[in-house]
Amino acid sequence: MKNIRNFSIVAHIDHGKSTLADRLIQEVGLVDERQFRNQILDSMDLERERGITIKSSAVTLPYTAPDGREYEFNLIDTPGHVDFSYEVSRALASCEGVLLLVDAAQGVEAQTLANLYAAMEHDLLIVPVINKIDLPAADVDMTKEQIERDLGLDAEEAVLCSAKTGAGLPDVLKAIVNKIPAPAGDPEAPLKALIFDAHYDPFRGTVVAVRLFDGRLRAGEAIRFMSNGAEHRVEEVGLFRLTREPAKELSAGMVGYIIAGLKTVSDVAIGDTATLAENPAAEALAGFKEVLPVVFSSIYPVAADDYLSLAEALEKYKLNDAALIYQKDSSAALGLGFRCGFLGLLHLEIVQERLEREFDQSIIMTAPSVQYKFRLKSGAELMIDNPQDYPDPMQIDKAYEPYIKASVMAPERHIGAVMKLGLERRGENSQLNYPSPGRVEMTFELPLAEVVYDFYDRLKSVTQGYGSFDYALMDYRVNDLVKVDILLNGEKVDALSVIVHRDRARQRALNMCERLKDELPRQQFKIAIQGAVGGQIIARSTISAYRKDVTAKCYGGDISRKRKLLEKQKKGKKRMKMVGQIEVPQSAFIAVLKTDEE
Repeated sequence: MKNIRNFSIVAHIDHGKSTLADRLIQEVGLVDERQFRNQILDSMDLERERGITIKSSAVTLPYTAPDGREYEFNLIDTPGHVDFSYEVSRALASCEGVLLLVDAAQGVEAQTLANLYAAMEHDLLIVPVINKIDLPAADVDMTKEQIERDLGLDAEEAVLCSAKTGAGLPDVLKAIVNKIPAPAGDPEAPLKALIFDAHYDPFRGTVVAVRLFDGRLRAGEAIRFMSNGAEHRVEEVGLFRLTREPAKELSAGMVGYIIAGLKTVSDVAIGDTATLAENPAAEALAGFKEVLPVVFSSIYPVAADDYLSLAEALEKYKLNDAALIYQKDSSAALGLGFRCGFLGLLHLEIVQERLEREFDQSIIMTAPSVQYKFRLKSGAELMIDNPQDYPDPMQIDKAYEPYIKASVMAPERHIGAVMKLGLERRGENSQLNYPSPGRVEMTFELPLAEVVYDFYDRLKSVTQGYGSFDYALMDYRVNDLVKVDILLNGEKVDALSVIVHRDRARQRALNMCERLKDELPRQQFKIAIQGAVGGQIIARSTISAYRKDVTAKCYGGDISRKRKLLEKQKKGKKRMKMVGQIEVPQSAFIAVLKTDEE
């Protein structure tokens, strides 16, 4: 066990985690030049295109130190995005140390701090690594100063490297051996294995990634999951080299995989503890929790007869992504579909893209919403994530909405713009912190619903791309919430309803009416587009009708002849309006959901 090192690389988005993992894999000779490709641990096309990591992945690296001793490194590569913070926390729980990567040009950013705190919560040893020292804009001294002041780590310990060119890599490997402690644990005790990830293999079922804290595990033994008591017979255990490599047994301190005939990823809970059925451990490892969706949206097929193929696609997708939650839903305007829960906006985008790409579905998504809480006068409490389920306003005693604590890091010159954005989004209790000269950290308490739209995009544009953002859920607070309905010629379009704060209702309704006016095709009759709260109309725009000039043939003559023809036309229009149906095209739904305030 003393020759094993379990570690993870954490950093702010785009500070070079995946590139450093690539270089380490090349350095220890796990892959030859011919088979190597960039982002080698990111197997999904979407990960490679966007340059982000979506799923955790692990790899075992054999390393021979300069003194000839053989080591086994278990590198657990984690996503850097806020949405996947629970997965990251489980991956960190299976390590003894982390390499905290800081970009030499950008310095410490919001998620660098968030990751540092996460690593400290798990009592991990932190090795600061300054990456991208080959960049012309790299400022190593300033970065060291920030590491000392913002992170409170010893900057003299920091390892300098460039993951792109491979400079300084031997120092990184040396730091892993000398600074990160070897795992502790008892191979003879009852088995305790932490499940930190799972992915679906179409031929073998679910492949479960585990870190063993105590005990041993061999193929043929029966394991039990401690969260739900389910028992399974192990078919194969092994190590993650770049492909799965079967082994005779896994013992305490090791990271490896288990294949046990599990049919879907949902059968496995990330963060759960696996133990032997015959000789179970007394208690599970701490920190397991059910991961809950934060953002909700409905998915409908573009053509109503594609409903069954969408249902099948979601079922297959769920095999790979247990965090997606969905149930059947229907709408008068869009037909049958599904109400889905996501971990955050990035997760929502990824699900949408993968459904369109891998499963060839064309879908409409409704406006993302969050989960609101209503206390009724009868004393009952309702949790509502779909505006269609909004209770009768007469029955509501209090309405609550979820709040988050958002921390924004940006250069000092953008402080005014960020404050303005925070106040626009109903931010309160803002605090300012100056971690280093020229940079400011602002914390706000914001309603989650205000962030769900386009907060991140707006933040990037007002800070010229230098702002970084991190958030954590806080609690529910009382607010004055109303439901805004959109009416076309007096008929409700249920798929366009939204729940908003009363102060925001008129602005939001006006936006939606204007958008629809641009998108809906003109008819032979006038179309009134209205935004309403309850029975009260708060916004309106009108699409004027096509009109034939019926008086063209009357030149001169008595005015009453012209009037007679106009009256006749008016009657025809009135009759047409009675029977005319308004089709809302696909593009109109998509346009209304994009909220661009500029």
